[in-house]
Amino acid sequence: MKQRKNGVLMHISSLPSGYGCGSFGKYARKFIDKMSECGFTVWQVLPLCVPDSYSSPYSSVSAFSGNPNFIDLETLFEKGYITHAELEAAHEKTPYAAEFSRLREERPALLKKAAHRALSDKSTAALVDDFMTNHPYIADFCRFAAIKEANGEAAWDEWKTENYSPDDEAAHRFIQYEFFSEWASLLKYAHSKGVYIVGDIPFYVARDSSDVWAHREQYLIDKDGKPEWVAGVPPDYFSEDGQLWGNPLYDWETMKKDNFSFWRDRMRHMFSMFDGVRIDHFRAVESYYAVPGTSKTAKNGVWRTGPREAFVDMIKETASEFEDDKLIIAEDLGDITDEVRELLDYSGFPGMRVLQFGYLYDGDSLHRPHNYSRNCVAYTGTHDNNTLLGGIWEMPPERRRDLFDYCGCGNDWNEACVGIIRELFASAADTVIIPIQDILGYGADTRMNKPGIADNNWSFRISKEQLESVNTARYRRFCSIFAR
Repeated sequence: MKQRKNGVLMHISSLPSGYGCGSFGKYARKFIDKMSECGFTVWQVLPLCVPDSYSSPYSSVSAFSGNPNFIDLETLFEKGYITHAELEAAHEKTPYAAEFSRLREERPALLKKAAHRALSDKSTAALVDDFMTNHPYIADFCRFAAIKEANGEAAWDEWKTENYSPDDEAAHRFIQYEFFSEWASLLKYAHSKGVYIVGDIPFYVARDSSDVWAHREQYLIDKDGKPEWVAGVPPDYFSEDGQLWGNPLYDWETMKKDNFSFWRDRMRHMFSMFDGVRIDHFRAVESYYAVPGTSKTAKNGVWRTGPREAFVDMIKETASEFEDDKLIIAEDLGDITDEVRELLDYSGFPGMRVLQFGYLYDGDSLHRPHNYSRNCVAYTGTHDNNTLLGGIWEMPPERRRDLFDYCGCGNDWNEACVGIIRELFASAADTVIIPIQDILGYGADTRMNKPGIADNNWSFRISKEQLESVNTARYRRFCSIFAR
């Protein structure tokens, strides 16, 4: 990738599709076409793994899995795996929000029908078997998912039986094979248009996951699978009680002894899927926050020493296995100490700068564009922030005036949003990433996530008309002016 680059942050689920959730289908390609027209070269997505019951992609039943909802139904129809009537029945009710409840109720059965039809062909079944042989963590997940179904979807530490239906496991195997096949095709298309895709890797895994179930020795859990300490972050800008994530903590001593085999495999998996990776919660590599397992909030946690330089070395070694250079972004937001900054310097990875954070308080801030170094990735906001327009609306008047004066804006808020984005393009940051909501100038009602609040997140989508409305001339001009 060239040095000065720019792109868009948008999850697959936010794409148009016609079927209740964004997919790897034709609108993903239309989005790539639109990015190329704008001069954008980076598409950053959120984690592509199976989301939790609250639809969060940051808590998954498998760090190696693919979200079945992203499989394109029209592609399945073209392959003869679903009927025209089944395709018609899956049409969405609204193009403006992901229909997560409906998908949970209807999509698994439809995909299982597709799997049964596909696997009746021996050559397809052989391809699926070969894929699983080469991807043992995904095979673990498929067996885990089948056993979980046999136990009424109970958590693994509450299972009554480990017997399961081979047909259910076979269906999961095909669904994962199809997911990764369609993703590989989309990635190839993106490259043909000069667009590189950056993935996102959550630092922790869910307790009720195939990762913990199959590799319990790697985590600080007791013989019954219960964690004495769990992950979270202390009180901060997003939450006065902190965020109690509840993930089991890694047994770093055990992981060091086997040379971080789980993490090596995880990074290798991500590097095979993406042109770059954002490492969420990088500060936990230096020190991580441990909360007693019985706590109701994250207020009473303690800091413990992380794997530090040895972990960074592992990431670099794994990335070096690939011929193309990988963009590795360290999410260095939150409670950052000098020790974290020193570890980031040691890594050489670009950190993150979020313009909205630069105007929370009076005075200078490293999140204001004049302080950006070349080796950083600059955002107007992330998936956890309000939209830029929504953030402006909620700012105290004096902070808003400060921001507008900084960007040379008047009192037209929509004009100010464009001016603010222009400031990021003009900055020294090697990479600038703008959420699709800010590209379109949308308000707080399109926010993707509110940290610390489980419900009513992740469902934002754009319609095909909204995708077409992107001002390509404006961004193409910005790219030209600022050599991006």
